[in-house]
Amino acid sequence: MTKITVGGVPEHFNLPWHLAIEDGAFETKGINLQWETIAGGTGAMTKGLRAGELDLAVVLTEGICADIIKGNPSKLIQQYVRSPLIWGIHAGANSKYNNCSEIEKARFAISRNGSGSHIMAYVFAEQQGWEPTDLSFEIVGNFDGAREAFKNDTADILLWEKFTTKPFVDSGELKRIGHTITPWSCFMIAATDDVLKNKRDAVENTLKVIRKYCDDFMNRNDAVDLVAERYDLLKKDANAWYRQTGWSTNNYVSKKMLQDVIRTLADVEVIEKQVAVEPLCDEMLWFDLLVE
Repeated sequence: MTKITVGGVPEHFNLPWHLAIEDGAFETKGINLQWETIAGGTGAMTKGLRAGELDLAVVLTEGICADIIKGNPSKLIQQYVRSPLIWGIHAGANSKYNNCSEIEKARFAISRNGSGSHIMAYVFAEQQGWEPTDLSFEIVGNFDGAREAFKNDTADILLWEKFTTKPFVDSGELKRIGHTITPWSCFMIAATDDVLKNKRDAVENTLKVIRKYCDDFMNRNDAVDLVAERYDLLKKDANAWYRQTGWSTNNYVSKKMLQDVIRTLADVEVIEKQVAVEPLCDEMLWFDLLVE
């Protein structure tokens, strides 16, 4: 058995991984797959890839592209969720902020530098016509850290996936004052250069398994019930999320989409300049020329 350690956030997007693990699907391919739940999100996962603590990670597209450009010894190996991510823009229940037009000078809670919550705050600022580099940030570690920051009045605004936060909005702990949508596919799978060199067959078999389970999950009659039960969502919210989410079932990705990500990262000064897409990708990830 070949050990492969995979990191991912504790969110409904990764349910196909857990179903595959529960079924022993990876073991049938000779893979001892160890799943690591990373509450700190993409910033924590890119750190884990750099340190060799993770072999693969299911990470936000913008975050992993930025970190590979900044020297992370990893490559993109597959698109995972092809649909965009809807980010809710949240404030504490008693916050003075009630409208997105008011938050240009607010303190944004981010899990860490380079995380999705960090990068998307920049992207949102650009969409609003603000100067992204003027934003103020408070590093909070994870979603629970953001909740504490709101309670302690050390942060004002949090961008986080809207269905993950929905129970906290429903309970009245948070209020959602708006949302923004990533202009690209939201999740990619990345692998370290080391695991690609030394365990390539196991990596390829891992992808074959997860593609099958993603395909199956998109056609399961009980998928909505599973999501609602396991992630504490109302069935109507689980259904809305499920109907708008599409997983990738092949190893193709739009080159234009990745170019758009890189251009945006450069525009908001997360990276110094635009770079070519090809060095970010392993040869097992093919560019879909049909959508160029």
